[in-house]
Amino acid sequence: MTERVGPIDVESKIKRMQQFISGRRLKNTKQRDLIAIIALRAEGHIGVEEIFRVARKKDAKVGFSTVYRTMKLLKECGLVIERHFGDGVTRYEPVRDGEHHDHLICTSCGTIVEFEDESIEERQTAVAARHGFFVQSHKHEIYGLCPRCAAKVATPPAAPRAKRVRKAS
Repeated sequence: MTERVGPIDVESKIKRMQQFISGRRLKNTKQRDLIAIIALRAEGHIGVEEIFRVARKKDAKVGFSTVYRTMKLLKECGLVIERHFGDGVTRYEPVRDGEHHDHLICTSCGTIVEFEDESIEERQTAVAARHGFFVQSHKHEIYGLCPRCAAKVATPPAAPRAKRVRKAS
């Protein structure tokens, strides 16, 4: 795994998690801290199974249920985002202050590509405003075939046509 968050950021986020846990009158443990460090230092999207595998290498006593419960706490205190990309695996992504990106997901091999596109962001804001919405959050996921998988298919399937939505009178 490659780190994207520096040690100072991880330390402050661990303290935030510990305060959250204390506020719920739960115990702060070294195992929870270890799991949080693994999740917060993850490059991209990480599943519970991978967190468990890495944690067990560092502490053989870490249990699978402890990983699940800790990830739930990290989600509740706003330090990770839970992601579902249609393959039945729940993945987690560290919240990076001031950063936003969207996803391209290959429906064949499961490759996930993160991307940023300011014109998409501007367009989403304009569409929401036109309909009287104030955007609080959003997620943009595009499903299709990555270049490697598309090359294996003689003719990639045509994109489905967008359905027309009738305006209410």
